[in-house]
Amino acid sequence: MFHTARRAFLGLTLLALTACADAKAVTDETPLVNLGDFSFGHNVVVAKDAQKAAFSRTATEEEIETALKSAMQARLGRYDGDKLYHIGIKVDAYGLAAPGIPVLFTPKSVFVLSVNVWDDSQAKKLTDKPKLLTVFEGASGATLVGSGLTRTKEEQLEILSRNAAMKVERWLQENGQWFGVDPVEAESSDADEARAALEVLAPEAASEVANGN
Repeated sequence: MFHTARRAFLGLTLLALTACADAKAVTDETPLVNLGDFSFGHNVVVAKDAQKAAFSRTATEEEIETALKSAMQARLGRYDGDKLYHIGIKVDAYGLAAPGIPVLFTPKSVFVLSVNVWDDSQAKKLTDKPKLLTVFEGASGATLVGSGLTRTKEEQLEILSRNAAMKVERWLQENGQWFGVDPVEAESSDADEARAALEVLAPEAASEVANGN
């Protein structure tokens, strides 16, 4: 029981990466951020061989790819800078909180993504290595007891995809030099993202790391 509680506590600690609230659907009133000369080119999402997290509903590759591509286009397709940039996303893992899971785990939906960016004009990849992003559902009354009890699979995918697109947008801001503008301060470190991803991909290993083993 102690081991289980420790794992649950670790999971809740890593959820510090969670946004305070889920990203809302993009509308004409949704503000743009400063992305300089950015204009969205190819929108590539690949979910083949994505690992399904424990306590997750099952989603097909097509369902995940469609939801993510739609959210990415809605958020980043609004920018009309002078240069095209292509974004490729590999879905390494996903979790869609299932109903009927003990409250101790309070499972939230999650994506683990590897993201790359290409500058079309230079025919050059800007990312030396894929950027790891771990994206959770936001904290709300709908997720305090696990969103599997309050949201359908389709709702989870839609909300999680919107959160992912907003996190990618923020990461682009953190690399503003690519687009000719000053970068903003990073919200989380690579180590933070990796620890959160490890909890999804290998929870036992994450528990050992947290315990100092």
